[in-house]
Amino acid sequence: MRLSPAERRGSPRIHVQIPMFVRGVDAAGVEFLDLTKTLDISATGAFLASSRLLRSDQLLNLTIPAPPLPSSMVLAETPPIQARVRRHRTAGGIHLLGVEFLKTLD
Repeated sequence: MRLSPAERRGSPRIHVQIPMFVRGVDAAGVEFLDLTKTLDISATGAFLASSRLLRSDQLLNLTIPAPPLPSSMVLAETPPIQARVRRHRTAGGIHLLGVEFLKTLD
């Protein structure tokens, strides 16, 4: 019996657009930092829209930018979320990436 992608997910997805910084190394070995956004997110992964083509199994660090606050006690972005590209496709010049978080979000 083959499970549909929705039935294989370990946690429900929330359809929400969240800006994210994506940091990694491209196919040429050059480090990059791009601003992208989620199309949906869950505790175990996300679906991202990106201008950059990334390969399957590529490791990434994702951070969510935050507006600066007067207090130096608050970071300007979240701690990095490590993720692995599990699938990708291109639609209308945009690269759609399914990423799996290496550690479940709490």
